[in-house]
Amino acid sequence: MQQTHERRDVLVRRADQPGDLGWVVLAHGESYHRQFGWDTDFEALVARIVADYAGSHDPRTEAAWIAEVDGERAGCVFLVAGDEPGVAKLRILLVAPEARGLGLGRRLVGECLAFARAAGYERVTLWTNDVLASARHIYEGVGFTLADEERHHSFGQDLVGQNWVLDLARAG
Repeated sequence: MQQTHERRDVLVRRADQPGDLGWVVLAHGESYHRQFGWDTDFEALVARIVADYAGSHDPRTEAAWIAEVDGERAGCVFLVAGDEPGVAKLRILLVAPEARGLGLGRRLVGECLAFARAAGYERVTLWTNDVLASARHIYEGVGFTLADEERHHSFGQDLVGQNWVLDLARAG
């Protein structure tokens, strides 16, 4: 029996088309509810992150990307300025479940870090939760290190939040 592998058309582009930002909020809300039972508090957090970006980002130092598979949105990531000079935050990485295994997460994070370097950032930080094992694997793979973690109750669940840091000079 002959096995065929369907070729997928994969594209990573800037999140600059109508509907991109709304899709980010929708996809996060639906995906995290299905996978982890998270409530609308999480969707509201994502909506605030997206609204802050949409309302006042500086395109020289902040950017967002959308991954597409066969012309359909399938992933995203944002890079925004952090609270300290020289520090950026990687935010809201997502790869839709149906698009996993295509390397989209790594590509999105790669775009994000290349942009951070070009924009002159020295460090990139991120906050995640320990249940997001696939994302953590990507972060570790590019050199992020766990700075600290803390138990919290958010999004209707008991979670362990984690702060990760990447020193761009050391990451090469």
